[in-house]
Amino acid sequence: MNVKNLMAELERRHPGENEYLQAVREVLTTVEDTYNRHPEFEAARIAERIVEPDRSFTFKVVWVDDKGEVQVNTGYRFQFNNAIGPYKGGLRFHPSVNPSILKFLGFEQIFKNALTTLPMGGAKGGSDFNPKGKSEHEVMRFCQAFMTELWRHIGPETDVPAGDIGVGGREIGYLYGMYRKLARENTGVLTGKGMTYGGSLIRPEATGFGAVYFLKQMLETAGKQLEGKTIAISGFGNVAWGAAKKATELGAKVVTISGPDGYIYDEAGLDEEKIAYMLELRASNNDVVEPYAKRFAGAKFFAGRKPWEVKVDIAMPCATQNELGGEDAKMLIANGVQVVAEVSNMGCRPEAIDALIEAKILYGPGKAVNAGGVATSGLEMTQNAQKLNWTAEEVDARLHQIMSSIHAACLQYGTEDDGYINYMKGANIAGFMKVAHSMLEQGIL
Repeated sequence: MNVKNLMAELERRHPGENEYLQAVREVLTTVEDTYNRHPEFEAARIAERIVEPDRSFTFKVVWVDDKGEVQVNTGYRFQFNNAIGPYKGGLRFHPSVNPSILKFLGFEQIFKNALTTLPMGGAKGGSDFNPKGKSEHEVMRFCQAFMTELWRHIGPETDVPAGDIGVGGREIGYLYGMYRKLARENTGVLTGKGMTYGGSLIRPEATGFGAVYFLKQMLETAGKQLEGKTIAISGFGNVAWGAAKKATELGAKVVTISGPDGYIYDEAGLDEEKIAYMLELRASNNDVVEPYAKRFAGAKFFAGRKPWEVKVDIAMPCATQNELGGEDAKMLIANGVQVVAEVSNMGCRPEAIDALIEAKILYGPGKAVNAGGVATSGLEMTQNAQKLNWTAEEVDARLHQIMSSIHAACLQYGTEDDGYINYMKGANIAGFMKVAHSMLEQGIL
């Protein structure tokens, strides 16, 4: 495989899809040497096949708002690779949704799912619909219209969507209700469901919990401990909430959260009361963080800025892609950061990753760090298939085990001669090798 030539061809076919091309380049660059030691991969054109989705669906979503006016949005589903199991990946409802973003997420999902050790392929979908500011009935009507177009292409053994930005328990409920009516069956076709109809305990917290479990192992492998460390977190959705909650439980101090309006620095650290307050704001569709500073003495609000300028031991991007840039990485390094654990998908820009690795800072890529969410979705699928509900303790124990196996795979492929652990290299190679071997063993399809 010649990455330069392959990327040139991909750029020719998909001009302007920057996020997608960035994700592909990162994976192929890190696996190139390993790949080229397997001539059987090149003979079967594994790389050329894995970078393109198996199929793509684009459809219009027509719905009526509360004023009686007809609205039209665009819906998507990119089914990337199902060599190791049914397509699996979230649905994102947000105005920024476009094919490039969904394809980058779907491509990343292939390897993230492979790392979990569970039989799940990679996919992603969504719409440019924005649930924020919509009434309950408008959200319901949109979800029903969206599923009316998508339902033929998904199923418990075909493609199992989940939630993502803009798609929480409410949206999953409406989507599942329409799927159940159209397909005339009760199955585990969606994950993130409510507990009354097949959901799994700790699923909302799982991405954040799993990230902290992975972070703890990164620190322990380096001879350090999580307890007493200060952490900067961005965002405050389900992912950041889960990470803040678990990190605080384990003795770390989370000192920042952020929103589209800026970030909060709370030197005293988040506690149960502060986390509960932010959850109340989120529940009211309020994603700004300035009210936090007005509510809690000592907290400071920095308008229009990012939390990476704060001196901390650990940085955990939890909001969206490319949120931590090269200059942010330099500030973190100058301030003595020990670990950057990427909880959002592709949260760091390439120049930030390069700076962190060059400085020998431990950097955990999203496909490993945030795999706890999809892992718990996989566990929900298993419970649905067996018509069982596990306790929170059982789910958490399995999540611990999965995150440990992901960390071990990263060590196997990412430990360099000088002892530095390149987690990005380790995660990419471990995930890629599993999928590549599975594709090879099943023939040219």
